[in-house]
Amino acid sequence: MPVYKDSNNGTWTARFYYTNWKGERKQKTKRGFKRQADAKAYEREFLAEAESGSGKCELLFSTLCEEYLRDSAARLKLSTMKNKENLIKEKLLPYLGNLKVKDITPKTVRTWQNTIINDFNYSPTYLKSIHNQLSAILNYAVKFYNLASNPCTVTGSIGKKQSESMKIWTREQYESVIKLIKDPTYHLAFEILFWTGIREGELLALTPEDILPGKKICINKTYSRIDREDIVTEPKTAKSNRIISIPDWLYNETQDYISRLYKIKPNERIFLFTKSALSSRLNRAADKAGIERIRIHDLRHSHASMLIDMGYSVFAVAERLGHEKVSTTMNTYGHLYPQRRDDLVVDLENLRKNDDIT
Repeated sequence: MPVYKDSNNGTWTARFYYTNWKGERKQKTKRGFKRQADAKAYEREFLAEAESGSGKCELLFSTLCEEYLRDSAARLKLSTMKNKENLIKEKLLPYLGNLKVKDITPKTVRTWQNTIINDFNYSPTYLKSIHNQLSAILNYAVKFYNLASNPCTVTGSIGKKQSESMKIWTREQYESVIKLIKDPTYHLAFEILFWTGIREGELLALTPEDILPGKKICINKTYSRIDREDIVTEPKTAKSNRIISIPDWLYNETQDYISRLYKIKPNERIFLFTKSALSSRLNRAADKAGIERIRIHDLRHSHASMLIDMGYSVFAVAERLGHEKVSTTMNTYGHLYPQRRDDLVVDLENLRKNDDIT
């Protein structure tokens, strides 16, 4: 009989076997019930929970994170995995690691959110990333460990998807800065970034064979430095694999620069400086020119802004930037298009005026 009475103190004990989430046969013992009915009710409820699969949520959150990362490793780039590992280690495990998954309630998540918001001066976009990571892990538990629901859906998110700190240089502002950068390596790097809109990692992964005879640049990889090791991997998304047309002068400058690199091989990187060195060089030149500093990534935004101002469609901008979805382009740069819509109305009005004249 799974339920029996303790002759010493008169309480009831429930002892029975069940199969855990790993498929292992385990014995469960629970003592101290005042009534036999309470012990039997406990056994029924526990076995019903185990059979429904929700018993799988007995595992610790730290164990869930290990399983999540092991599963993700086969699907994500090394650099992305490193970012995930660091974020989970520093922002999630210190607060939630010792909790059982089933005990992470909306109130738990809300308390964690408030701690992250109040104790750290993180940007809105980083807060959003941290929360999204927690939500992704708990969604993983919903899919594969039969967690009834994701408590993050009740609490809602924190932070913002798009940063309000995105800054843009006009062409005139950029020209006032680039003329102060005399080093030919850095000068060419910034010219490529501003006039093509490629990502910083894509720039640092460029090799001589990526500069095509048709005055185009082939983007087919990206660079990152992980644990003091240079890593070159596939680009961010499938659409990031692209070929970008460049002006004649930029093609000639690039080829001239490559020709001066001593015995460089076709598949060797042409820019060997670090991302921090690139940023530092840009900041110094901006300060000297009296122009507000921007991030390296903002050169990409500046390129997109210039294309929009020139009248190019959101589809053309998305293709050149390598966005996976046009919606990404609209969400990022949509606020720059109202003026173009106003110009369109003026042009239509002028067409009618011209018809009236004729």
